[in-house]
Order: sequence, then C-alpha cells, then structure tokens
Amino acid sequence: MPAAVKTPHKPAARKPAAKTTARPKAVSTASLTLSSKNYSSWSLRGWLLAKFAGLDFTETMVSPDDADARRELLLLAPSIRVPCLTHDGARVWNTLAIGQYLDEVCPLAGLLPDDRIARAHCRSISGEMNSGFANLRSSLPMNLKARFPGHKIWGGAQPDIDRIVEIWTECIATYGGPYLFGARRSVADAMYAPVVTRFLTYDVKLNRPCIEYARTIMAMPEMIEWIAAAKLEPDDIEELDMDF
Repeated sequence: MPAAVKTPHKPAARKPAAKTTARPKAVSTASLTLSSKNYSSWSLRGWLLAKFAGLDFTETMVSPDDADARRELLLLAPSIRVPCLTHDGARVWNTLAIGQYLDEVCPLAGLLPDDRIARAHCRSISGEMNSGFANLRSSLPMNLKARFPGHKIWGGAQPDIDRIVEIWTECIATYGGPYLFGARRSVADAMYAPVVTRFLTYDVKLNRPCIEYARTIMAMPEMIEWIAAAKLEPDDIEELDMDF
C-alpha cells in the first residue's frame, strides 16, 4: 500500500480583531534599543519583529562597551533586556513579549497564524527558542562577519541542532513553506532567523527542506539590510571572535 501523502495544513479563518485594537501608524511613536548587529541574536529578533509588524520606529544602539550589553552577549546576564521596545507609553523588553505585543497592536501584520492550532504551534516553538538551546548559544555564537568551513560541532550542541532541524522540517511539511507557517512571515521566523545565520557561519549540515528555508530567510530584504549594517560595525568583542 503506498504511503499516505501529507498535505499542507489549511488554517481555519481567524476572527477579525476588534477595530479598537488597531493603532494608526501616523500617531504611533516607537523606539527599539539594540546592541551589536554583528553579535546580538536577540537584537536581530526584536528588530525583525518590528519590521514584520510594519512598525515605524527609531533605533537606539547600546555601545558594545556597555557592561550590561556585554554580559548579555556573553551569556552572563540573568535576563535579557535588549532589545527593548518603547511604543505609545509601553515598554517591552523580552523578545517573545515584543512579538506578542506587536501582534496585539498590529493585528493585520499576521505575526501569529490565523488558525488556532497553528497559532498554538507557533507560540510553542517560539517559546522553545526563547528559553532553550543553551548549548547551541554557547558553542555557536552569532557572528555575521565570520565563516568557519568544516567546523566541528561540539557534542553538546548537536542535540539542539537536531531539534531545530526537526522543528523546521515539521513546520514546512505541515504548512507548506516557504516560511515556517506558510506564505506569511511570523513570530517564529523572527525567532529562528539568527539560528539560520549560525548554521551558515559554522557550516552546519542540513537536509533539503532546511537548506531551502535558510535560503528564504537570508534572501529577505530585512536580513540583507541587517547584515550589511553588521558588517560596517567597527567594534569587535574579542570574547566572541572564535578562532579555529
């Protein structure tokens, strides 16, 4: 008997958000505090979320010499306070919280899927990225200027890599791609975009669906803009410049 063919998930319609939840762009004021564009995966996530939401915002850069910023980049801080979004009187500093907040104030951006089941799935894998994969973070830090062909993966990081490949493969098979939840970019894509850059930096081997997903992410205009700015950063953090 031939194997069953899995068809992309077809989401049910999401009820339109109440009109009172929308914020007109013209009267919104927003700023986003960021640290290094070359090294800070959290800054990239928050910035992509704001871009995906269509939010008009200004950037406030924290110097790499700032003690708190360095502690966060070196995984020495107990909590992550960069990026921090300030918008219409609200101050939001956890990346996943920024995504949830932007979904509330910019509901038409579709940062979360319309379908209830897909939305729960998106929240779950985004939360997993927000709080997990410590071995991946420590052994493969984000460094957009660097390339390490043939890099040997530390054994503790491999289970994290395997889990991420599992997540991406399942999402693409279920929702049809090219993004994790179909044709529209979501919170999940912002959360996993820095992982794409890590996999490229450290020459991580991927299956075909994940290779195509990585190409899709790297081709986004937002990623091209961010990486171009990262390459212009004059300051380096020696502790994160790995040499193999």
